[in-house]
Amino acid sequence: MSKKDKKTKKEKEKKSRHEKDGVIKEETKSFTISEETARRYVSENAPELSETIHASKPQEAGAPDCLKLENQLCFPLYACAKEVVRRYRPLLDPFDLTYTQYIVMMVLWERETVSSRQLAECLHLDYGTLTPVLRRLSQAGLLKRERAEEDERLLTLTLTEEGRALRDKAVSIPPAIAECMGLSPEEFMALYALTYKALRHMEKNNV
Repeated sequence: MSKKDKKTKKEKEKKSRHEKDGVIKEETKSFTISEETARRYVSENAPELSETIHASKPQEAGAPDCLKLENQLCFPLYACAKEVVRRYRPLLDPFDLTYTQYIVMMVLWERETVSSRQLAECLHLDYGTLTPVLRRLSQAGLLKRERAEEDERLLTLTLTEEGRALRDKAVSIPPAIAECMGLSPEEFMALYALTYKALRHMEKNNV
C-alpha cells in the first residue's frame, strides 16, 4: 500500500470515529442512547459484555429506545456503585467499619478536624444519616464529638489517636478496589473526571 493510500485510509477511519462520536454525543443529551448505538459501542469496546447485556432481550417490539433499561446511563452507574460497595465489605470488615463510616474516616484522615456541616456537604449526606454513623465512630474511639463554639447546633469532629492509627492500616484498601474494577489508569481517570463532572453539574442545577 502506498503512502498516499495509507494516508487516505487513516483519514477515512478518523472521519468514521468522529461521526460515531457525534452520534453518541447527540443521543446522550437525554441520558439514553439508541439500541443500535449501544450495540455497536459495546461490540467495539467491550465485546465480552455483548451477550450478557442482550441475553434476556425480548424478540417482540416493546418500549421505545429511551425507556429500555439497556440504553440507560443511570442503570450501570447504579449497579456499579452497588457492586463497588459490596467489594468494600470484606476489606472493611477487619476494621469493623461500614462503607459510610469509612468515607467519614477518609475525610478525617485528610483534615484531622471538621464540622458536621462540612462533613455533610463533602459526603453528600444529610444529618439524619450522619448522626448514627458519628455516634458509632465516637463510641469506637475513632473520633471525638464536641459542640461547636460558634454554633451549638453543629458538631466539631476531631480525629483521635486510635483513628489516626487506623489510617496507616487502611492504605491497602484503595489499590484493592482499583484492581477489582479492571480499568487502565487512563480509563480510571476518565471515569473519575466524568462522574464528578456530572455530579457537580447536578448540584449546580439542583432545584
